[in-house]
Amino acid sequence: MHSPKKFFILIFLAMGSIVLGTDESRWVPLFDGKSLSGWKTYGAERWAVDQGEILSQALTEAYGYLGTEKTYRNFEMKVKFRAEGTGNSGIFFHSSIEGVDIKGIQVEVDPNPDMHTGGLYESGGRGWLVKPDAKGEKAMKVGKWNDVHFIVSGSHIVTLVNGEKIVDYTDPSPQYTNGVIALQLHSGGQGKIRFKDLYIREITER
Repeated sequence: MHSPKKFFILIFLAMGSIVLGTDESRWVPLFDGKSLSGWKTYGAERWAVDQGEILSQALTEAYGYLGTEKTYRNFEMKVKFRAEGTGNSGIFFHSSIEGVDIKGIQVEVDPNPDMHTGGLYESGGRGWLVKPDAKGEKAMKVGKWNDVHFIVSGSHIVTLVNGEKIVDYTDPSPQYTNGVIALQLHSGGQGKIRFKDLYIREITER
């Protein structure tokens, strides 16, 4: 795996400031490239390691999830995805899962153009919280590897797709503040998406 790039990010919140340091030792891989250790599958869809990547493939008409065993509250995460099908996907956080029923916040991942990749959707609650603007809708590259980078600190959420800021959102009434991270396969049977280079670092509020 390649070492992640350095990011210099200063996030100001109403209650104070949070500084994300540049110490790369704080970045932790969520995927070792060899196994799904540290993850749990939900549903009957296929989650496998293929060519050092997580291959997700829909086999039924239901939803499917691959969730972390650990929960996370405040953190910064980076992941690459490339779609080989047309089905919708997403990266959930602050989530809880029972069967294939999930509650939490989703960073939208959709391989189709102008379908809100990088937007925020709340499952088990309010639905769409914020969608990309017209410029943000163009950040995702169809059929290619895409970088998704997002920061969650309290009620403040920032998402970037291929280096383009998509969302800078402060939730006025957050319902979910802690939970697992989960990769999604949307219902419909058309999903086939690869993920790689999954890194996370937890944020300490000052």
